[in-house]
Amino acid sequence: MKKDSLNLVERVTNETPKWFKIVRNVGLALTAISGTLLAAPVVLPATVITVAGYLALGGAIASAVAQTAVKIDEAESDPNKK
Repeated sequence: MKKDSLNLVERVTNETPKWFKIVRNVGLALTAISGTLLAAPVVLPATVITVAGYLALGGAIASAVAQTAVKIDEAESDPNKK
């Protein structure tokens, strides 16, 4: 019998669907780019710093949410198929 709910560790360690892998990688890239802008040794305009902060937040949230998506089999998702 399959459990209906997964705890966080099980959810993160299960296989992630292809689309969510792409979203996770884009989120990580946005976070890395914004981190580079925030840590730049030159003086940047306040608007750039503000946008970089929002990109870091958005990228981190997108990556975390995408990582918790779980791939399920068609047979497991539909109880009438068997």
